[in-house]
Formats: sequence, C-alpha cells, structure tokens
Amino acid sequence: MQISEVIEFLETIAPASLQQSYDNAGLIVGNKNETLSGILICLDSTEQIIEEAIQNNCNLIIAHHPIIFSGLKKITGANYIERTIISAIKNNIAIYAIHTNLDNVYEGVNKMIADKLELRNCKILQPGKGHLKKLVTFAPHANAAQIREVLFNAGGGHIGNYDHCSFNLEGAGTFRGDETTNPHVGEKNKEHHEPETRIEMIFPAWLEKQLLNTLIKNHPYEEVAYDIYPLDNVHQNIGAGIIGNTAGPIEEKEFLQFLKLRMQVEVVRFTTLLNKPIEKVAVCGGSGSFLLKDAIAAGADIFITADFKYHQFFDADGKIIIADIGHYESEQFTVDLITWWLREKFPNFAAHIKMGQNTNPVKYL
Repeated sequence: MQISEVIEFLETIAPASLQQSYDNAGLIVGNKNETLSGILICLDSTEQIIEEAIQNNCNLIIAHHPIIFSGLKKITGANYIERTIISAIKNNIAIYAIHTNLDNVYEGVNKMIADKLELRNCKILQPGKGHLKKLVTFAPHANAAQIREVLFNAGGGHIGNYDHCSFNLEGAGTFRGDETTNPHVGEKNKEHHEPETRIEMIFPAWLEKQLLNTLIKNHPYEEVAYDIYPLDNVHQNIGAGIIGNTAGPIEEKEFLQFLKLRMQVEVVRFTTLLNKPIEKVAVCGGSGSFLLKDAIAAGADIFITADFKYHQFFDADGKIIIADIGHYESEQFTVDLITWWLREKFPNFAAHIKMGQNTNPVKYL
C-alpha cells in the first residue's frame, strides 16, 4: 500500500478544500508514492513524535495540527519546527496534517466531543456557504434514468438527510454533427431534434471533477452538454462547531463535573453560572471564541471550547456559560477518531497503525 491511498481515503472524509484560508493541511513533508510501512497518529508532529515514528517503523505521521503554518525561509534547525522537518526528511518520514478541514465536517472533531458528552439531535453551529454547486445536463429520455443513477452514486443529489434528489424537465434538444462526428442519434450533416430530459442536481463542490468524469464516461453523446452553477446555499453538514441537546435538564455544577470526567480534563475555566439547568450545548474543538455569538443566537446554555482570552469571558454577558477546557484537551480524542477510521478502512494494515504520545505543551499543578 502507498501513502497516497491513506491520503485519498482521509480526503473523502475531510476534503482538503474545506480547510480555512489560513490553514496548511495536507501533505507537508514526504513523497505520497512511497510504500507505507506504518502510520503514527498524533495531534502535533514534534521532534518526539518523529522519534516515536522511527522506533515504530512508521513512515507516515498523520497530525491534526500542521507543523508548518506559514512559509519557512530557512531550515537550519534553529527551532523545533525546523528540527522536526529536518528529522522527518532525514528519516524518510512523511507528515500529513488534517486540520480545519476535519473541524469543518459533521463527523469530525466537534461530533467526537458531542458524542463524548452524549448530546442528541446535533447539527452544525455555523453552517458554511460556498460548498455547493448545481449540475445541469441533458440526456435522451431513454438514458436519463441511468445518467441520474450514476451521478447519484458519484455523490450528487444529496440535500440534508435526503439523497437521489434531482429536478427533471422534458424538452427537445437540437444538434448537427459534421463529417468527423459519429452521433449516437441522428445523421452527420443533418440537424437532429431529440426528445431530451434536463437533469438538475446539487453536489458538494469538491466532487465536481468526479461528477463530470462520471457524466462524460456514461453519457451516450460524443459531446456532452452541461452547466455548473455555484450556489450560495448553506451546506447543512459543513461548517464550524456543533450544537446539540442533553438527554434532559442537568444542574450546572453537575454538568461541569460531567464535562471534566468525559473530556478527561484537570481544569475547566468558566464564567458565572446562570442558575438554570443545562439543556442545549454548543461545542467547538480548539480555538472557538469566534463562535460565541452563534452559540448565543442558537440558544445554547453553555459553550465548550478553548483559548478564550481574559476579556473575551466578559462577552458571555449573562446570556451563556463559557467553559474553556484547553486546546489540547478539546481535541485529544481526534487521534482516536482518525485511528478508528483507518483501522476500519484498512483492517489488514491495522497492526501497523499506532497512536502517538501526549504532545500537550501545557502543564497543570
């Protein structure tokens, strides 16, 4: 198996195009065409993680956080980033990061937290725009059903919890092929009128190439007519944060103790309690302060995230409880999630998939 096979699988779950503009997810070091010897999964690809990969004969490190966020002008070993990169290259170890693209998918980092907290009826807290497009194509009536089916199988026509979604309109297409053509219907050099079905369906933007390849491969015409339209609709399963409900009302201090237990944290920094039960919970792994207004607008009783600054705690303003559990702590189970996915997908390779050591730089006394 090659490293590329693992990358291709992970990007079916969290396409690289879903990462934020500031991010640097993807293959950072290494050759994706190398034969895979083992995988080490971690939150941070540090020097210690490189050493662990060497000891376990792993030539692919999958990290949540990219070791390089901005461009490096020199690689001299002057800091831990440069030393990590040098060590990875020397030992022929590839480093792949799956960061905000994994944050932004429904079954990613935030759903893992929601599951730990046993939340129900979960949905994306801040759904994203610009992730949907519409495909319009035209096919002879006799071929329309088959064209729809292959496009559905390629990922088109999904709207929320519904699939096989399309709109179809019957009409007449006209065309005339020249001497070099071999028309599926009609004759060369003669205008032909063909009863056709106009097929429309929504699809995730990152599947455009896959859908078009499928359409062209399965369409009977030599020249396939189609249109692609960008949409401003929100994608219900793509975006930041998650909000869900508890099984029933929980007293605030009891919920905070439950939070510490389930997320395995030593410290929770939180704002003034509001003396009302916790029923609706918003979560965001990592630095989530940008979602506070969304959590309040959605009616959350508590917002669980990390990296709130002192003055930002005042923004709770008696409307919500902010609970800061720490950056590493909020994302620590991401390693379990990635490990589970890979062992399910590549069961014959499961023995060569390892979970890395704790890389949390923050200590508590």
